[in-house]
Amino acid sequence: MNPYSRHKTYGFRFKGDYQERIAGLHSIGRESQTEHSYQWNGLERREEGRIVFQYTLNGQGAIRIGEENHTLARGKAFMVKIPSDHCYYLPKQSDQWEFVFITIYGEEALSHFNKLTKKFGQILSLTNDANPIKHIFRILEKVETIGINHGYEASAYAYTFLMEIIQYLEYEHQTEENLPVAIAKAMTYIEKNYAKDLTLDDIIQVAGLSKYHFTRLFAKTLNETPIQYVTKIRMQHALDLLQRSDYTIEEIARSVGYSSSNYFSKVFKNLLNQTPSHYRHSKSIMPVDRLFID
Repeated sequence: MNPYSRHKTYGFRFKGDYQERIAGLHSIGRESQTEHSYQWNGLERREEGRIVFQYTLNGQGAIRIGEENHTLARGKAFMVKIPSDHCYYLPKQSDQWEFVFITIYGEEALSHFNKLTKKFGQILSLTNDANPIKHIFRILEKVETIGINHGYEASAYAYTFLMEIIQYLEYEHQTEENLPVAIAKAMTYIEKNYAKDLTLDDIIQVAGLSKYHFTRLFAKTLNETPIQYVTKIRMQHALDLLQRSDYTIEEIARSVGYSSSNYFSKVFKNLLNQTPSHYRHSKSIMPVDRLFID
């Protein structure tokens, strides 16, 4: 995961009734626990109306919810409400438990929590690059660099996390499981080979369908053409490099599959209405990690 995030915990106490009505950010952090005295009992904590989401990065933790016990290995997360009958801890058979967490609150947040846990349960599986996890790391990076300075900003981050977890569970995770085999093969191929000079014929060959059938099925499944999907994947990686690396525009263009930095800049500007250089240096534009292309 992201190396810039250190093992720290941050708390927030901003004023504003909109946080209680909608969503507020109570705390966030990344921890590595090695002491077996580590445990949190949901009926003994002093916080009220808080929702804890905790995701395992490495090692192994455990949680008891009611009378059921769950092992929390890498990629597993839980969502619980405080107060409630649960207890999470470092089990005796584990030497270390590394995780990230976010604690939020608010009437709207609690409403979404109840709906989500009723439908999906309180133990969740997410990939390391799932957008809810990436969002937590984005918040940590913001906190550790320039900080969060007022309640509106904190509330926005809390509510965005809710939308990310809802989207992942309701759409992205389900879509991944139910994709037609040919489309799944094509997507995997694109995501592994976006830096190469990909053509539609290359993608069709991997899918094993006729050009007509494949392009229709791809558009029906993902609501975009195969070439639009290639462009989206390339731009997502380009955005990340623009935000987090010192590569030149020419180096970024080559690393995401464009032999010409001029053509890369043209595609980028058509999609984001600004040049890569302006995007990198602008402080008035919120960086994005996903791109939707029509």
